Amino acid sequence: MLKTVKLEEAVGLKLAHDITEIRPGEFKGPAFRKGHTVCDEDICRMQRLGKNHLYVLEMAEDEIHENEAAAILAGALAGDGVTWENNPREGKIDLYAASDGLLRVDVPALAAFNLVDEVMCATRHNHLPVKQGDKIAATRAIPLIMKRAAIERAAAIASQNGGVVSVRPLQKKRAGLIITGNEVYHGLIQDRFAPILSRKVEDLGSEVAAVEFLPDDAPAIAQAIQAFLQQGCDLLLLSGGMSVDPDDVTRHAIRQAGATEVHYGSAVLPGAMFLVAYLGETPLLGVPACALHHPVTVLDLVLPRILAGERIGKVELALLGHGGLCRDCRACTYPHCPFGKGI
Repeated sequence: MLKTVKLEEAVGLKLAHDITEIRPGEFKGPAFRKGHTVCDEDICRMQRLGKNHLYVLEMAEDEIHENEAAAILAGALAGDGVTWENNPREGKIDLYAASDGLLRVDVPALAAFNLVDEVMCATRHNHLPVKQGDKIAATRAIPLIMKRAAIERAAAIASQNGGVVSVRPLQKKRAGLIITGNEVYHGLIQDRFAPILSRKVEDLGSEVAAVEFLPDDAPAIAQAIQAFLQQGCDLLLLSGGMSVDPDDVTRHAIRQAGATEVHYGSAVLPGAMFLVAYLGETPLLGVPACALHHPVTVLDLVLPRILAGERIGKVELALLGHGGLCRDCRACTYPHCPFGKGI
């Protein structure tokens, strides 16, 4: 509980909580920190901050202070690849990415955590590529003093699956690019796919180990897939031949190569004709022609997750529909836009 003390009688007492100062447009933060011993020189400043009384903290055994509670919550919320400092400000602690990688948020666990009275956690969007040091979440205990049991319950919810927020490092893969299409193969048009796909792979820290240009010939494409696997490629991107026209044979070639898990179609625009397949543990990504004309497509949503070790299947492609509509802005600001920010 808190005991009220007149300001002029508070000299020598320790503050039970931070006292916030707000100067619009200039500063918002603690003018005095919890634990500060009030001295005569503090009285005038505290009066200017609108304080006529201070509070002495008298906690029962089953109660907990906001700063101690925040540290317990942060420790429970933080999963692998997340760092934080036990230096709460007004009961709040920020969580940061310990390294570059992909942010993972356990959305159901986050909701369950936030349903506990007197605690909260706010995060950035799930599946967002982040850099080391980026703020990814923040938590706080809402009242100054609360029941310890509530904090313990919230912490148990947050920690039951290894934390609510984590950062998965991106694996460095050796990618093989197979560019299909009679027009490109026979030199009737210049290829633009290979540079686009190479940049997307390399921007995420992987390398392009091999590039092959092939006609719309299913057996030849299937043979190239097997050859790339034998060369040590552990990620394949295939462009072209992803629509339903009879001469678009790339997805049929993927099956001929031995892929037994093939998921054709995503709930994303641009990128509805996207394909994800697996040959053993090796992912194959069939990239539709929209990637030539749009700077950001479903590939930009899926590729980081593949590199973070996720296995993308029918369910994952379906869930991309929430937030999966690109607005085709005149000036693309991705990732600082709603595209791909569903769940």
